[in-house]
Amino acid sequence: MMKSEYEALKKQISYHSHKYYVLDNPEITDEEYDKLMRTLLEIESAHPDWVSADSPSQKIGGTILKGFEQVVHEVKMQSLQDAFSFDELADFDKRVRSTLTSPPRYCVEHKIDGLSVSLEYRDGLFTRGSTRGDGEVGEDVTENLKTVMSIPLRLNTTLPYLEVRGEVFMPKASFARLNAEREQNGEPTFANPRNAAAGSLRQLDSSVAAKRGLDIYVFNIQRIEGKEISSHSEGLKFLRDAGFKVIPGERTFDNIDDAIAEVEAIGSLRTSLSFDIDGAVIKVDSLAQREALGSTAKTPRWAIAFKYPAEKKKTKIRSITVQVGRTGVLTPNAEFDTVTLAGTFVSRATLHNMDYIKERDIRIGDTVTVYKAGDIIPEVLSVSSEERDGSEVEFVMPTSCPACGAPVQRDEGEAAFRCTGADCPAQLERSITHFVSRDAMDIEGMGPSIVAQLLEKGHIKNSADIYYLDRETIASMDKMGEKSADNLLSAIEKSKSNDLSRLIYALGIRHIGLGAAKLLCKKLKNIEAFFTASSDTLTSIDDIGEVMAQSVISYFAQSHVRDIIDRFKEAGVNTLYIEDEAEGNALDGMTIVLTGTLPTMGRKEAAELIEKNGGKVTGSVSKKTSLVVAGEEAGSKLDKANALGIPVTDEEGLLKLINA
Repeated sequence: MMKSEYEALKKQISYHSHKYYVLDNPEITDEEYDKLMRTLLEIESAHPDWVSADSPSQKIGGTILKGFEQVVHEVKMQSLQDAFSFDELADFDKRVRSTLTSPPRYCVEHKIDGLSVSLEYRDGLFTRGSTRGDGEVGEDVTENLKTVMSIPLRLNTTLPYLEVRGEVFMPKASFARLNAEREQNGEPTFANPRNAAAGSLRQLDSSVAAKRGLDIYVFNIQRIEGKEISSHSEGLKFLRDAGFKVIPGERTFDNIDDAIAEVEAIGSLRTSLSFDIDGAVIKVDSLAQREALGSTAKTPRWAIAFKYPAEKKKTKIRSITVQVGRTGVLTPNAEFDTVTLAGTFVSRATLHNMDYIKERDIRIGDTVTVYKAGDIIPEVLSVSSEERDGSEVEFVMPTSCPACGAPVQRDEGEAAFRCTGADCPAQLERSITHFVSRDAMDIEGMGPSIVAQLLEKGHIKNSADIYYLDRETIASMDKMGEKSADNLLSAIEKSKSNDLSRLIYALGIRHIGLGAAKLLCKKLKNIEAFFTASSDTLTSIDDIGEVMAQSVISYFAQSHVRDIIDRFKEAGVNTLYIEDEAEGNALDGMTIVLTGTLPTMGRKEAAELIEKNGGKVTGSVSKKTSLVVAGEEAGSKLDKANALGIPVTDEEGLLKLINA
């Protein structure tokens, strides 16, 4: 094999890859493509010194990273101003025209619901890719981006330098396939394609990202050397010719009315697209006019994003079923004729409790309007009472538990009806599923299907039994083999070293969330103290009230709880509070509210950071709130903070406060 033949093979594979993944117009079969790739890998195995950064083999993945390095964006990756009505788009046009000396042309394009990234090329070769982060500093995710098949490793041009911005997303088909696999493996499913894409792109093992079927649409030139571009539409054409998969169907218009009509047209087709969008974007096309318009600290004045309202559909409720939760609460669920909402089939929605049903007068047989709150959670919005024909039936909560037959009672002052059965199988299954969940004991690989099997076959009867499972028992489960059994046993062993607060939260004590569990453990230090703690001791802890204290006392007064705790100890599960060496007091005494999406931290991560530094996180804004930390799409909490004159900062401000 001559090296020239190897180089020719690389070009041949890159050509067919571009035809398939970018142009969606393959010229050869999958089998023929796979054969070419196998030949390439065989050659590179024999000649490792020939392997270059632009080889198609580099898209397969396999690099294990210790973490992500920070990347400072030379050109800010700004967010866009949002609009929720066509009047706001018209106002945007007035502002633009009042600044410019000549009429603008507008470019309208889809707003992909994914994760914004920067791609950098030097002399035509892909050198670095990074996340948006806070717009100024992101994370280096080059190795994971190399696995996205539609990102070219070498361009069809050799400019000295090019930086582009794009949106990494997970197509609906890839999302459905991924969630089906995770459900089959007993793993938690992703809430939506955007979360799945973000989680995939931040995998430290790039071989995991390579299997997720990620895609990208490039939509902007951030920096360019060696070529002059005068308009956005010209830039998109150049990017397409260079080999990028460019945002589809962009169109330019001479007036805002036609641009708005296009926004409306995109919205009418959103459910038929193979990818999720959360809006449409109107941009001034001329780069010179963009420069004249300038930007605010956070958003450009030359662009605006229209956010579509939640899609609503009418359907008919066929039945109301009852589900028993881990704490015995009976939750009614509406089962209705299947409708398509936000690109997914929906046939059920929670009705929360009897108060919710009575307030809306929801009956079996009603025609109702349903939507997805946040494009994620199905909800019954309203009842079309005028469409009733008299056959509708009012729902009555059962007097006995549908899972075990025990009496159902409603505690005074509570909306919830609760099963009184101590051995209710539905409660037990959900209780153990909660016990192994990520925020609790975090036993990866023990999802709902595995828990259900273990209970059904009698291998476990309570959460402590998990720590006495053996390899043979686990391997005998459906869809579990020896390797899966070993992985699960490792996860079980790892969970033994969790802090006591994770165990307390995992026990599922009523009214005790993870935050309350941490406060209790910080005070009591070990699990034995929970058995003897008085109401006065517990209520002396900030944010622990009478109801929470009584719930803890009642739980640890149960005789079977002592047996379970003793078995935890015998198995080697940690029952002591572990002081965090990283704890500080920079936020001591501060009550902080988090709202919106932070650029680099999840809500849970930010809350943990605040608590480690002496602060307290609450869910609502009041006069007692010390600080509100606001991210993108902050809503009513930010408005209330401004109205009350409460200080507001962003993620960067929070970190500066801590580091000070």
